[in-house]
Amino acid sequence: MALTTSAETPLPVGEVSRMIGGWIDRLGAVWVEGQITQLSRRPGAGVVFLTLRDPSHDVSVGVTCYRQVFDAVADLVSEGARVVVHAKPEWYAPRGQLSLRAAEIKPVGIGELLARLEQLKRSLAAEGLFAPERKKRLPFLPRRIGLVCGRASAAERDVLENARRRWPAVAFEVRNVAVQGVKAVPQVVQAVRELDADEDVDVIVVARGGGSVEDLLPFSDEQLVRAVADCRTPVVSAIGHEPDSPLLDLVADLRASTPTDAAKKVVPDVGEELERVRGLRDRALRTVQGLLDREERGLAHALARPVMEQPLRMVEVREDEVSALLARSRRVLGHLLDRADSELSHTRARVRALSPAATLERGYAVLQRADGTVVRSPGEVAGDEELRARVAEGEFAVRRVSDPG
Repeated sequence: MALTTSAETPLPVGEVSRMIGGWIDRLGAVWVEGQITQLSRRPGAGVVFLTLRDPSHDVSVGVTCYRQVFDAVADLVSEGARVVVHAKPEWYAPRGQLSLRAAEIKPVGIGELLARLEQLKRSLAAEGLFAPERKKRLPFLPRRIGLVCGRASAAERDVLENARRRWPAVAFEVRNVAVQGVKAVPQVVQAVRELDADEDVDVIVVARGGGSVEDLLPFSDEQLVRAVADCRTPVVSAIGHEPDSPLLDLVADLRASTPTDAAKKVVPDVGEELERVRGLRDRALRTVQGLLDREERGLAHALARPVMEQPLRMVEVREDEVSALLARSRRVLGHLLDRADSELSHTRARVRALSPAATLERGYAVLQRADGTVVRSPGEVAGDEELRARVAEGEFAVRRVSDPG
């Protein structure tokens, strides 16, 4: 029930702790799954203390149980084991501490783990986290590779040595984390997110050597799978050996069978690339040489043609035709001019024959009065009238002399 308190009417700590204990006492027993991180089993003590932790979150709770409850599974569980506990929440009022009183402990078997993983796998697949279209393509030559692995582990050595052997100039950003146990999931998730936020990292490799199903469980954790699915940077999973297949393999953009295989898939081999460049260069040279040879043959064929051997032959043939046409045109023009000249001479002769000047040249004269009129009859001229006589070579004055009779 809700409490009414204020700064003037506060509740004592003991009362608050007592009320919390009352609420918790009303809770029933629950089945809880977790991983044992601490185990205290003192000789002769009737109570066993252990800490149960959620592998996917940084949450732990203390568990107590009677010795006979733990002895029933003592040979099957130890620190790091996953268990299912049937317990009732308890509140220790003097210290204000919550714990679980276990009445039964069951180890989680491999079959149960695999069944739960299969159920989680189907659930995540239904969300589309494993869909091929979500896979991002790895860069041909990454500037910097992010590596998440155990400190001084064989997986780290395999990735670094093989990658540098293939491409000596490759750069790495390494994050050493726990790769098994209760701290593995949060540390791997944090490392992946840090590398994904780094603009210089082009690809992230999560690597771990082989191990048992329990050892590889952190790499099937839902929190890690979702963190990898949210990465903008391509992620390569290199967990365990070929038969191992954690859920990280399914959500990653590329699965490598081993850490060594991851190094081979992330960076190219400098020797192979040089050989490929040489092959492409030789192929390009052969192609260019083939083009030049073909053009040379075409040019030689063109130069062998008669028109190229005697380039003036066509002009010479046309020169004779032009000369013949020129001579013919001159002859035709000469005939036309001669005929025109002859016609002009005949016309001029006719004109001259009909011209008054021709009459004058035959000795005739034309008499004209002072006003220029022509005298056609003797009766038109008065006595002593002065006239002008026009002859072929000029003109002179004449006067009519009166008849003496």
